[in-house]
Amino acid sequence: MHEVKKPIPIYQVDAFSARPYTGNPAAVCLLDRPADTGWMQAVGAEMNLSETAFLWPEGGAYQLRWFSPLREVDLCGHATLASAHVLWESGVVEESAAVRFQTRSGELSASRVDDWIELDFPATPAVAVEPPPGLLAALGVDPLFVGKSEQQDYLVEVESEGQVRNLEPDFRRLATVKARGTIVTARANSEEHHFVSRFFVPRYGIDEDPVTGSAHCALAPYWSAKLGLEELVGYQASTRGGIVRARLVGDRVILSGRAVTVFRGELLS
Repeated sequence: MHEVKKPIPIYQVDAFSARPYTGNPAAVCLLDRPADTGWMQAVGAEMNLSETAFLWPEGGAYQLRWFSPLREVDLCGHATLASAHVLWESGVVEESAAVRFQTRSGELSASRVDDWIELDFPATPAVAVEPPPGLLAALGVDPLFVGKSEQQDYLVEVESEGQVRNLEPDFRRLATVKARGTIVTARANSEEHHFVSRFFVPRYGIDEDPVTGSAHCALAPYWSAKLGLEELVGYQASTRGGIVRARLVGDRVILSGRAVTVFRGELLS
């Protein structure tokens, strides 16, 4: 187990929102050196948020790892956004400077544009597949499209925004589907957003993720091709809700969102 020799700063940030208690909460731990994986997983379980981020400086960039309550994840948008927000807000990095992160999904970067944070992430398009056993029954939908992304997420398009908002999945059955998670999406009714979505990840200890940056790495190329647009605005219609702007640049997706710190404290063990 990792030995904590001095208190470790920890923050909770609501990402993809400018208002506290909305968007997606992420915990951010600022470390001065690498930490034991078991300890990071224990902290992730203790925080019981969809992700807890751990970062430390190394070679002019920051090493960044993300943990759900049950396991480490390969890519996480909202906790990356929250990490950049903390580095700038705490004065560790100047607000005018971009931040580079080394992660399990390669190098990611974050920069500030007014009060928005832009993340440079890989695009992970969904390829059409036959729905696996149990998926559609767990969702209770008749889909227009079923695909699977490089992140091993199923992407399911349904007929209307109302269907997305009113979904009540069978999470026990959905947890038997071999995937990281399931994205359900539809074209938006309002002119404020191009599409709406929800994201379910019961295999990682979170039935529904409030706002998911990494899911938009699949949603952006899908809706871009369908709507003929390179710049999109998505609304993730969870109870907390949140807005994600997405812009396709080659094989990358620029995700934009805002963030607000809810509390800061110290880990003592």
